Amino acid sequence: MNEKKKVRLRRFHFHPATSFIISTFLIMILSLIISSLGLKSSYNVIDKVGMDVETRVVEVKNMFSSSGFKYLVGRASTNLASFSAFINLIIAIIGLSVAYASGLIKAFIRNNTIKMNNKVITFLIILLGIFSSLINDVGYVILIPLSALIFMVNKRNPLLGITAAFCGVSFGYGVSLFAGSLDVNLVEITELASHLVDSEYHVPLLSNIYIMIVSSIVLAIIGTIIIETIVVNKIGRYKNGEELESTMNLTVPDLSEMDDKEKIEQDILIKKGLRNAYIVGILLILIIIYMIIPGLPKSGILLDSGAKTYVKQLFGSGSSLQSGFTFLVSLWFIIVGIAYAIGAKTIKNDKELIQEVSTFFKSFGELIVTLFFFIQFIAIFKESNLGLFIVSYGINLLSGLSFNGPLLILTVLLVMALSGIFVTSALTKWSLYAPVVVPLLMQNNISPEFAQFILRAADSMTKGITPFLGYFIIYLGYLNIYNSNKEAIGIRRSLSFILPYFLIISFIWIVIVLGWYLIGLPIGPVSFPTL
Repeated sequence: MNEKKKVRLRRFHFHPATSFIISTFLIMILSLIISSLGLKSSYNVIDKVGMDVETRVVEVKNMFSSSGFKYLVGRASTNLASFSAFINLIIAIIGLSVAYASGLIKAFIRNNTIKMNNKVITFLIILLGIFSSLINDVGYVILIPLSALIFMVNKRNPLLGITAAFCGVSFGYGVSLFAGSLDVNLVEITELASHLVDSEYHVPLLSNIYIMIVSSIVLAIIGTIIIETIVVNKIGRYKNGEELESTMNLTVPDLSEMDDKEKIEQDILIKKGLRNAYIVGILLILIIIYMIIPGLPKSGILLDSGAKTYVKQLFGSGSSLQSGFTFLVSLWFIIVGIAYAIGAKTIKNDKELIQEVSTFFKSFGELIVTLFFFIQFIAIFKESNLGLFIVSYGINLLSGLSFNGPLLILTVLLVMALSGIFVTSALTKWSLYAPVVVPLLMQNNISPEFAQFILRAADSMTKGITPFLGYFIIYLGYLNIYNSNKEAIGIRRSLSFILPYFLIISFIWIVIVLGWYLIGLPIGPVSFPTL
């Protein structure tokens, strides 16, 4: 009796860098096809000066042509140098590497989170992720690596910490307890669009504050439940935690491996280092706060002095706080890390510090390589106009709607959410949709302020699920840095980690938007869902 041999077909997985190379050429081929068909679309923009609506035609550029290949080759280095996610990542890594090499990060985590409930830690990470969109995109470059370390030191899978932080930032982007940089720009667009119907209409800066506060807390609670009950099972336990911890050269010794005398001496040094870090850290925060208070001697250095309101001074285009916040955070970590190292005596001199920092940087080599090909992928996609071409069809779809009420709101929400897969910037998306959405909703007794919040919800629904997001590569890169398996984590698998989060949070966003509209609660101090 012959036994039948069972042949197992092993699923082939591309490395993320390879996937982005292939995807780049697929986009180029797609642009060739659409361009050859002569397909065109259009969208409206508002002329700020004359308040006229100008129609612009959009057509897909053929990137699979001589000009397309010239762009790919000639702009490769420029695309890399001008990619904000890459620049912010490098700046953040420098600060984190110093704090990491000094032993500050591990000492702080062990001193503050070891006895903390795991669910509380996850909740705080997600909540901080949501709040991080208040200014810049610092949550992606700072919170993601910190969350990985927090989970690893607490003997949990760092991939889970990375996923929790990324989901917190992405699926809660644009909502927080305060008005931030996004609000300043959104309000201007919303008010401009409302003038197409009512030239005297005013949109307050805090028009969404009530609904944002509630949404932040709800998203953090639901997000924690998703991570701790569903995602944790998809990612699994971390098998090689001790091995990775040793290879990443964490400076603070493990007190459990020392005798009593050594433990006491080491404990004294750690406490001295943390005391130094706390004093210096608080002092630096006070200095930064002083630098954003106008009217005091030598104060207000980080503000946009040309702006009329204080919020615009903080978050306007000319604000040094806004443009340089990632650098300030990185500098804070560098100075506080050195203060800890001096007190704890973990680093002897500057040469040793640089060597330790260099060791930390070694783990980022693969991320940098992958990031280069990702940047070219994003650049080719944007240059082809494919994203704008697809979104313009969504805009035209909404302009022809004839129904109202909850069905209208749901349709607007879903169309803008789907558009977010291809155009990930909330401001860009709103500048395209506002000239159609705001007048459409106003004509159906729905306020511009609520239309603006629908944009926030739509943007957050799909921000974390699209590989076209500039900061998606940081999530994917850190997953592979802390990956304990030999096989690289690709785009498909990385998205599978966050798929449950995306589905449930999207449903929660729909409930929040429709529920608030039906109940009619105020969304801000003087703003309501209806006019």
